[in-house]
Amino acid sequence: MPKTLRDLLLDVSRALPAQNTNANSTAIDLEQVLPDSLPEHFEFQISIPATTCATGQTITCTIQDSADNSTFSTVEQLEPLLLTGASNATAATTRNFRLPSDVNRYVRVNIAMSATTGDQTAITAGIRLVF
Repeated sequence: MPKTLRDLLLDVSRALPAQNTNANSTAIDLEQVLPDSLPEHFEFQISIPATTCATGQTITCTIQDSADNSTFSTVEQLEPLLLTGASNATAATTRNFRLPSDVNRYVRVNIAMSATTGDQTAITAGIRLVF
């Protein structure tokens, strides 16, 4: 059963960046839920509303982690969320990710827009932990 319970203190949003750029969300501090809760008790969720992304262009969301909230790297065990425009749109998408047991304390999302996605900056992605 998918996890759906949200804690607004563990919920951030990020406007999608301009085409041909990328941007990072604010990091979520997992120490707020660990060690009281094991990683299998929650999931990391990315939610992106429908867009007008140009056909064939992509929006890529990559989960990154950090021990110090400064130096981030990709969580290699997790596949990026990839949205590809079709008929000049992408459908609203929500995906839950099970974080690996060795994930670092801080977790964020890097959102990368391909070269000609069109202006999606009015659209906001949701990034959160769900229980």
